[in-house]
Amino acid sequence: MLDSLRPVSLSMRGVRPVLRMLAVVGALTAIGLGALVTAEPAEAHPFGDPQTVAIRLDPARADVVRVRWKVGGLDDLTLLGVALGVLPQSRVMLDGAAFFEPADASAIGPSAKFSAYLLQQIKVRTNGRGCAGIVEPPKQLAKTGVEIAFTCPEPVAKADITVRTLTDLNPAYRTLATGPNGERTVYSTEKDTYGWSLGSPTSRQRNGRS
Repeated sequence: MLDSLRPVSLSMRGVRPVLRMLAVVGALTAIGLGALVTAEPAEAHPFGDPQTVAIRLDPARADVVRVRWKVGGLDDLTLLGVALGVLPQSRVMLDGAAFFEPADASAIGPSAKFSAYLLQQIKVRTNGRGCAGIVEPPKQLAKTGVEIAFTCPEPVAKADITVRTLTDLNPAYRTLATGPNGERTVYSTEKDTYGWSLGSPTSRQRNGRS
């Protein structure tokens, strides 16, 4: 009786390692597929070069505030274009990395979605009243950024300017801002509005006429 069972026992010993191997392969396959399914299509990374804004009064009009926005890392511009739906998701790798190409800026610059985004994220107010913004067509978006002209209800001496660009992608983004007379600040989610002294409206109007 025992001799008749030995072949079966030996056979089972040979099958067990195969079953274990199949189980491991199946588990690894499941993990790999799960990673592909759960991978984020895009992930902002705000720890490179910061974006900037430069703020000034229009030299010819004391009621116009000009804000020039420039992205920090060019790959951030690509990520923004994907988030706005201007660029396809294929511009971003599975690990969230994006690689800037000159065609990205050419697609984003004239986009109405891009202009609407800037006007939503950058605001100018004087004496509690909002200023109407117009995004000027950028000539070299990647190199020099884009300028927004905000026309205010009256000549501007001081303005409260809000900047929230890219913080909707990741709240860790920062914006280095410069204004007249060397004034500077850093915008963040904790401080997205800052009061700027832009000079005497009377002197600005006199300089504009001259």
